[in-house]
Amino acid sequence: MPTPRLVAFDLDDTLAPSKSPLDGRMVELLLALLERVPVCIISGGQIAQFRAQVIERLGDVDPALLARLHLMPTCGTQYWRHHEGAWHQEYAENLTDDEKQRALAAVEGEARRLGLWESETWGPILEDRESQITFSALGQAAPVAAKAAWDPDGSRKAALRDAVAVLVPDLEVRSGGSTSVDITRKGIDKAYGMARLEKLADVPLDEMLFVGDRLDEGGNDRPVLDMGVRCHAVEGWEDTADYLAMLVPTL
Repeated sequence: MPTPRLVAFDLDDTLAPSKSPLDGRMVELLLALLERVPVCIISGGQIAQFRAQVIERLGDVDPALLARLHLMPTCGTQYWRHHEGAWHQEYAENLTDDEKQRALAAVEGEARRLGLWESETWGPILEDRESQITFSALGQAAPVAAKAAWDPDGSRKAALRDAVAVLVPDLEVRSGGSTSVDITRKGIDKAYGMARLEKLADVPLDEMLFVGDRLDEGGNDRPVLDMGVRCHAVEGWEDTADYLAMLVPTL
């Protein structure tokens, strides 16, 4: 295969355990990769999650390396770059107040109706991420094991997604992480973010490589595969680390 000119990643369960900081091994591999090619991280999480999981773990890094890192929170509805010593938001496809209110009402109402509104959670179930409304069944800070056990086959998320989509047909409703459903403007998913990245990074899609854990049918990484980007499927951050250990020396 041709050598990729840019490597893009999902975050949760690809670069790190869900909502958890990068492991030291992954930090070393990510920095080694950045020395060779630009890197993009695109995830349903908001920028605060990127800061806690990635940016704070990178430590005191050469600004020239950080300038090669493209961050796309909330599935590419936001875009952040590092320059002049800080991270700056370059664009945001924010929802209107009306869109937010209807999305929040629809997802809470359907979750309660389907018996998916949990009484014991780790933090808020609903979150306004400005450009995305996110439902997290067990709360944002739920332990990885609890989230993995809540919906192992994805059927609960799929049922909620389908029910909410009927109520807000003008918005995009999709499965997110292991216990989440995300709502954005219509037509916005990770494929949208990657299409924007092609112009922003000046790298053709056919010269990119995407690494993700949810490339299966219905997975939130699947739109990237369907748009024709070369993809590599992984099963957890350890799998990604092993793959990068082989890939980086070839670049």
